[in-house]
Amino acid sequence: MLAAMKKEIFLRKDELQDKKLQSLYFGGGTPSILSAAEINSLTDEVLKYFSFENDIEITLEANPDDLDKNFLKGLSQSYINRLSIGTQSFFEEDLKLMNRAHTASEAESSIKRAQDFGFENLSIDLIYGSPTSSLEIWKENLNKTIALEVPHISSYALTVEPKTALDNWIAKGKVSIPKEEEQNKEFYYLSDFLKDNRFEHYEVSNFAKPGFYSRHNSAYWKYKEYLGIGPSAHSYNGYDIRSWNVANNQQYIRKLNSAILAKETEILSQEDQFNEMIMIGLRTIWGVDLESLNSKFSAGIFETFQKEIQSKIKEGILIIEDNHLKIPEKHWFMADGIASDLFLV
Repeated sequence: MLAAMKKEIFLRKDELQDKKLQSLYFGGGTPSILSAAEINSLTDEVLKYFSFENDIEITLEANPDDLDKNFLKGLSQSYINRLSIGTQSFFEEDLKLMNRAHTASEAESSIKRAQDFGFENLSIDLIYGSPTSSLEIWKENLNKTIALEVPHISSYALTVEPKTALDNWIAKGKVSIPKEEEQNKEFYYLSDFLKDNRFEHYEVSNFAKPGFYSRHNSAYWKYKEYLGIGPSAHSYNGYDIRSWNVANNQQYIRKLNSAILAKETEILSQEDQFNEMIMIGLRTIWGVDLESLNSKFSAGIFETFQKEIQSKIKEGILIIEDNHLKIPEKHWFMADGIASDLFLV
């Protein structure tokens, strides 16, 4: 797999216009099963064809149970300078419901160990709205996060995916369906609590202390180009071309062994580009740049859009600030629905 990924890096080295990278992200599956030496070997391969900004952000997604002392020691001597830890919860019942391999004690101890090895730029994932949770438990999760001095939090409502263990348990009546009303309440408590603790709510699901915004995610939300390497990885040229690699590992390796890229490519239509800009922009504090929207799309599209937003502006669920269209934060829980109402069809 590593050899195939290195081959893909070589074959696609000319796809990015900017050869000086601001962000490198090891994510997607479970990259923390790699050794620090293997992670470095991939980074070295990238450095053959690209250079790094002096303050580049290099993130590794990791499961708490992978972050033992030996692994963290190796990471502390590697290129990695940011960890995104899949904590999910500090409560045992929540973790069992989500079928997580780590325990509640590992969730906490992995963060402390990472800090002991010098990793201050940490992000953790937290899930709210679980049927095994409550507002009181959610408050304890957040208090624990503040006590651990984690500077970045990504938080998502629990969703039930088809054909999962949770879907099966709900069908059999073992657990109840997550309640949207409860999730709504926990979302707004999350936002208020973290802002009271000096976090900035910069995207619907993301909160950061000043200076700790995710550079990788921010680039995505601002429609910048990115190159994805490995099975299932997605890439975007910053304009109208999106591509994605095959998900099957064996097929991916077999094609790269023959120097064939294992990807599919899509030319985004004007409608696709417009809808993506609306969907992504309205989920952030930056909103949608109306000047950019006007220059990128036809006069007819922009005029129709201007008419569509008037009723929502009157309702107060959309506002215009500094020529950027935004959703007031108190309505962010409905962001996807508000955005979809404005899609071109």
